[in-house]
Amino acid sequence: MPVEPITSLAQFRQLIKSPTPVVVDFWATTCENCKAIAPFYETLSSSAPPHVKFYKLDIYDQHDASEEVSIYAMPTFMVFKDGNKIQELVGAYPQKLKDMVESLSK
Repeated sequence: MPVEPITSLAQFRQLIKSPTPVVVDFWATTCENCKAIAPFYETLSSSAPPHVKFYKLDIYDQHDASEEVSIYAMPTFMVFKDGNKIQELVGAYPQKLKDMVESLSK
């Protein structure tokens, strides 16, 4: 599944209520590490189990959503399920991101 952009606070709030895992990449156009890991995140999304959905949220375009979950560094990857944050990774660490996503298939 391709990575989908989150374009509103309402959409963000709805998506994180999913009964299946939702991975959100909080990024910014000015963040070099965000740009560096973006292709890996895209590739990971296409090889992940089909029940895991992938999204990206530009913290400048969707400031309210990023503020709601207290984003303080980028990139930050969060996994939500049933409205709860179940995992978080701060930083551009491909292996840790892969491990986090693989844990969702167990």
